[in-house]
Amino acid sequence: MTRTARDGGPAARLQALLEQRTEANRTFFADESERLARLCHLMAERFARSGRLVAFGRSPAARSDARHVAVEFVHPVIVGKRALPAIGLAGEGGELGAQVELVARPEDIAIAFGTDEDDGEGARALTSARRLGCLTIAFSPAGAEWEFPPPSDDPYIRQELIETLYHVLWELVHVFFDHRGLLSGREARRTHDTGASSFLYPFLAEQEHDLEAVVDDVRRSALMKAEEIGELRAQTLTDNSEVLIAAATALRAGFDRGAQLLALGNGGSATDAMDAVADFRSAAGSRRARPALDLTEDASILTAIANDIGTDAIFSRQVIAYGRPGDALLALSTSGNSRNIIEALAEARRRGLTTIAMVGYDGGRVAGESLANHVIVTRSEHIPRIQEAQASAYHVLRDLVELVGEGNDSGSANVGAAG
Repeated sequence: MTRTARDGGPAARLQALLEQRTEANRTFFADESERLARLCHLMAERFARSGRLVAFGRSPAARSDARHVAVEFVHPVIVGKRALPAIGLAGEGGELGAQVELVARPEDIAIAFGTDEDDGEGARALTSARRLGCLTIAFSPAGAEWEFPPPSDDPYIRQELIETLYHVLWELVHVFFDHRGLLSGREARRTHDTGASSFLYPFLAEQEHDLEAVVDDVRRSALMKAEEIGELRAQTLTDNSEVLIAAATALRAGFDRGAQLLALGNGGSATDAMDAVADFRSAAGSRRARPALDLTEDASILTAIANDIGTDAIFSRQVIAYGRPGDALLALSTSGNSRNIIEALAEARRRGLTTIAMVGYDGGRVAGESLANHVIVTRSEHIPRIQEAQASAYHVLRDLVELVGEGNDSGSANVGAAG
């Protein structure tokens, strides 16, 4: 173990970061659970009237959240849940307000990310959305009807709480579709769709027309989900503390030698890779900007490889193109079994890259077959909670990269590596 790790530096810092997250998570959802429940009802009403979710953000981190919430609504990971229309808008499309003016409709729901860091661009887009008649949501004071400012000044903790919040919105908005008497529009005439996904909300009320009873059920479900992610975040950061410190040490040694980080994932995990790269590139606070590439970013490369070779090769081909001995690869996967993740890890190790994998469930093939040097396992089968805990893990990893270099030489870079 490195000198600072022996002295308690990285380990103590990791524990402090966990405690900050635990308290912020508890406070945030205790304060906001009822408002979340009522917002779920209003969103269900909008979707019932053919509304869409229009998400937008300007900064690199906010862009990742806008993409993440959109993919969750459009491509539900829970069997039996309906796909709900959602669009993600980001800076590459131009000024956010102009995009909203062109895209948004009166029955839509507008959700803004990063309004505290975009010089008012998100707030102006929210003004446009409200003028059009959209229901508006934000996470800092920006003129939205529904604002949920997280109780933390740490941008990483704020973003993690926001991710949990929009996952909870996605999960629990479906409750009101299961109580069609509480909705208006064509969805109100459709049959219930509970069944296999009923575990998402264990307190479903029997009174189909009792709005307050259902709101209270949803409020309690939101609190349960907040408690679940709190416990899972603690498991992820505690059980994997030595692996995280070892991975941070290896990353720091690589960066000090001029190496770069490559990151990848599928679906929501692709947006997490996007966010991790944004975090490493950022020099916010005392952190130094680090070279990082997002292998999910270029749609032309991804579609070219998928079309000409197959989806299994979309990341490994990029590892061939960009990876150099001494670089590092961060792979995010909820299952640990995705073929394109496994192919990329194999290619990276053949080429002498340090490999870091964050996986869910029991770790899948990645953990079972030791397919990465450093494997962080989040032990859950619930995909939204896995992704939320993984966000905490790569944020903590980012912080530790700066800490482990203090007073250390690079000779201990690979201490603690697995596989």
